[in-house]
Amino acid sequence: MKKYFSGSLLALAIVALFTTTATNFKGDHGKYFEISKNIEIFTNLYRELNTYYVDELDPSKLMRTGIDAMLESLDPYTNYISESDIEGYRFITEGKYTGIGAQFSLISSYPTITEVYENTPSQKAGLKAGDVIEAIDGRSAANKSAEDVNDIMKGYPGTSVELTIKRPGDKKTQKITLTREEVSVQNVPYSGMISDEVGYVVLTTFTREAGRNIANAFKKLKTDNPNMKGIVLDLRGNGGGLLTEAVNLCNVFIPKGELVVSTKGKIKDWDRSFKTLNAPVDTDIPLVVLIDKGSASASEIVSGTIQDLDRGVLVGQRSYGKGLVQNMHDVGYNSKVKITTSKYYIPSGRCIQSVEYKKGEPVDIADEKREAFKTRSGRKVLDGGGVKPDVFIDPDDNSNILTTLKEKHLIFDYATEFAMKNKTIAAVEDFRFSDWKGFIQFLDNKQFDYDTETEKLLDQLKERADEDGYLVASDLTSLEAKIITEKKNDLNKYKDVINDLIEKEIVSRYYFQDGKIKIGLRNDLEIKEAIDLIKDPARYDRILSGKGS
Repeated sequence: MKKYFSGSLLALAIVALFTTTATNFKGDHGKYFEISKNIEIFTNLYRELNTYYVDELDPSKLMRTGIDAMLESLDPYTNYISESDIEGYRFITEGKYTGIGAQFSLISSYPTITEVYENTPSQKAGLKAGDVIEAIDGRSAANKSAEDVNDIMKGYPGTSVELTIKRPGDKKTQKITLTREEVSVQNVPYSGMISDEVGYVVLTTFTREAGRNIANAFKKLKTDNPNMKGIVLDLRGNGGGLLTEAVNLCNVFIPKGELVVSTKGKIKDWDRSFKTLNAPVDTDIPLVVLIDKGSASASEIVSGTIQDLDRGVLVGQRSYGKGLVQNMHDVGYNSKVKITTSKYYIPSGRCIQSVEYKKGEPVDIADEKREAFKTRSGRKVLDGGGVKPDVFIDPDDNSNILTTLKEKHLIFDYATEFAMKNKTIAAVEDFRFSDWKGFIQFLDNKQFDYDTETEKLLDQLKERADEDGYLVASDLTSLEAKIITEKKNDLNKYKDVINDLIEKEIVSRYYFQDGKIKIGLRNDLEIKEAIDLIKDPARYDRILSGKGS
């Protein structure tokens, strides 16, 4: 009876809450009736479940399932943030969280440390990438996802957590106690010169002070390198963040008073326009912005604005396509809901929002289905489906073999084995990976194999040939043997790309994020294109004037 009573109270509370919401639709009696009717159905359904369902129900879990399902029917960015999720939200907006300063991934049934941040509890305690977490505070960590581990690691500063670690190469496990601290992840982890005359600065997320940090890094580069003739801004993989910081970043390169972005939604009183508010750092220096499919939201505001105002040249791949703005609303008990309230429009008037999704990811939209707009100088640009770069670089890391190497964590595992055998390596600038035969032997020991699209089609052809009664088995077997031979050659075909990935992974074990970025610049196709572009002012100007690339 007590269980029924508590469920009834919860149902009544839901009715009261939603009835209050429904009364806001003054004059819209049809909508008011629909809301009231469906809320009544919902509460009646909950009461029946709570009373008669065979097992005990967890009200929080059941309601969370209902909330998530409801929001899932909208866009991928409208989300419920519970009290336990608030630390993650704080990291997204501020770049800070309370934890141990490490990243995790579920590998072979156990969460494994994939990256350790410098000067954090993890590094101070001696944790290393490759360490397998078998237990947390004495409880098995088997099959816990990275999200599960992150939730457990969060807590108040000064509190401790005990990890049971199995380190590759060690026969025994070890217990390590870490004290949680506030961890601050820099949004500008690296800036420097990538040639004698070209500067470089990378922004990983639009958390607080992003615009100021880019400005300071740029000013220092100018001061230290008076002969600098161009700057590369790297927004690849930057998933966005605070809209105001996107405006502040644009203000580094465009004058005060320029419109950067406008937001428009259902509630017209909330429509806003954002202009640059301060004096710029430099409006003339040649600028190249790097983008890829991981550049989203605020990254697209910046890159799209730079393109619309013809302030710089975009290099890379088409961006993600997120032209929606979310606002946070309190919903009680330290929980929030992040609601898409408007779309944003950049200076040309276009919105780059993708309108088609598959499994929560945007689907590429053909150019002919996108509406055309014009930049300030009259260049044609398109809406929807992300920002299209002025200079497209075809990525060479999307083959089946490279995808499989990443998905099976083989490069990660090889770097772990390498770090076990090598206590130190050369400085980032001097390090070169040269043991290609050793890597091939490592893959052989792991019995590495991967499926190609050709093999998948061949399997389908075999099945269909059998069904149709065609005697082509010997021909297909011969074709299969040829495919196997070609697959063996794929490793050498992608040797340079694989070498780069190995170098990044190895260097990150010794020089952390800073070293990983530095060594990643060495053979970067987009970086090479950006340097060439800045060193060729005539071509740079042709692109911005719309006269060719």
